[in-house]
Amino acid sequence: MTNSNKHIVITGASSGIGYSTALSLAKQGHIIYALARNKDKLCKLVEDSKNLSGTIKAVPFDLSLFNNKSLEDLFKEVPLVDILINNAGLLLNKNFLEIEEQEILEVLQVNYISVIKSIQFFHSRLKKSKIPHIVNISSVGGVTGSVKFPGLSIYSSSKGALSILSECLAKDFEEDHIAVNCLALGAVNTEMLNKAFPDYEAQISPFQMGEYVSNFALNGHKVINGVTQVVSLSNP
Repeated sequence: MTNSNKHIVITGASSGIGYSTALSLAKQGHIIYALARNKDKLCKLVEDSKNLSGTIKAVPFDLSLFNNKSLEDLFKEVPLVDILINNAGLLLNKNFLEIEEQEILEVLQVNYISVIKSIQFFHSRLKKSKIPHIVNISSVGGVTGSVKFPGLSIYSSSKGALSILSECLAKDFEEDHIAVNCLALGAVNTEMLNKAFPDYEAQISPFQMGEYVSNFALNGHKVINGVTQVVSLSNP
């Protein structure tokens, strides 16, 4: 390890884009704290990274039941974080008039509220970094003017909220020198997408998007701040 190695937290790291992003960053020698509730999948991620130059540390944690004390216990030996990637997401594909209140709350908890709580929790550690960066992973469906699809009203609007949150926090954290950006991703061929849309196959693989997200997390804040960047070959 050298001084150029970053301490990076990734939520939703047990599968899909988060999984691939963690591996991409570990290949480059960084220290990754992989958060997800599925301990078995996190163990597989650690196993897949054992021959890489960086380190992936499994941090089993349920974002839907966010508990600051539990998270503090998990990170008590981690005084500094350089990058926070809020990648965790819950996709709901359902007719709007049939959506129940509990489903709305579950989506908002994972896609929006847990992001706010994660940023609040890691803020003090990010302040200690020389060039801290928060990357919020949104969806192109949450971008005004993009093509919309039936069934995704709650998911897309919850992800769209991250764009405004990122703009606001870029201003709020100006004196702390913490950059905050948002990536609005198009369709990626993940388990989550396949479950919601079994007959649809995206053009982009989790590996390809993971490479993009990792490079943006490391370098994007050097040139932009408070920006939502669409990353998509299609719409969505």
